[in-house]
Amino acid sequence: MPTINQLVRKPRVAEVTKSKVPALEKC
Repeated sequence: MPTINQLVRKPRVAEVTKSKVPALEKC
């Protein structure tokens, strides 16, 4: 899951990753 990598790289988006996972994947 790319969400985990994003959480480590972007702790700020951690909360958003759970709510908008596909949105972050597109970015």
